[in-house]
Amino acid sequence: MSGRIFVDTNVLIYAHDIQAGRKQEKASQILGGLWQSKTGVLSTQVLQEFYVNVTRKIPSPLKRSTARDIIRQYSVWPVIGPDADMIVQASELEERHALSFWDAMIVAAARKAGAERILTEDLNHGETIDGVMVENPFAER
Repeated sequence: MSGRIFVDTNVLIYAHDIQAGRKQEKASQILGGLWQSKTGVLSTQVLQEFYVNVTRKIPSPLKRSTARDIIRQYSVWPVIGPDADMIVQASELEERHALSFWDAMIVAAARKAGAERILTEDLNHGETIDGVMVENPFAER
């Protein structure tokens, strides 16, 4: 594997949500490390969800222009876009692992990127799905 780490939407949101407390600190620390190691990977789905959530759904929404600037910054990371093969793969993952289709798209994007791990709250911590380890960086250990 490549050492790449796929970042799901919730980690990105927490890093930019000033009211997320401990999660904001942890997410910022994680992303800072990924910037330094140049191992972070995202998908277009993550960036889309990030934009909608930070401009509309968090307690102190960001200005749209600020959210766009953040997305531009992350555009230097590898950003995986969907294609027909990835959609088919996600539909198979959805069926095989009882995932939501959107979570399966995250796994498919991580696989396409060659990521070793997915950082997310949305999947089962410690589970390996099609060779990609799921890690909840906010889980109490």
